[in-house]
Amino acid sequence: MVKKEDGQSIVELALALPIVLLLLIGIIDFGRMMLTHLELELINQESVRMGGLGRSDEEIRTYVRDRVTLEDPSQLAVNITPSGTRRSGTLVTVELTYPERFLEPLGELAIPYTIETSSTIRVE
Repeated sequence: MVKKEDGQSIVELALALPIVLLLLIGIIDFGRMMLTHLELELINQESVRMGGLGRSDEEIRTYVRDRVTLEDPSQLAVNITPSGTRRSGTLVTVELTYPERFLEPLGELAIPYTIETSSTIRVE
């Protein structure tokens, strides 16, 4: 008995292609989020160093906002503890938080995620 298998490969492709595309989009988007996290981590380390050298809160915030290359920098939150003037020997902490969406190309199915970085240093 002879079987016709003319459309088999197209059906297999139709079943496998969405899974492969979702995996590819996930890998690329995860890399984008990791790049954003690393960028914020490096900027955070430099900004907390500025706080340790006695710079003001406004100078630190300006430094951070000038250095980021985010899609929407207005959503970046910069928290400095303690705020205001700091005495020598105290600890200063700078926290950066930025809301992000994983699997952004999927639109409404994207997963909300917040990127958070924090660094602490002693004021000189």
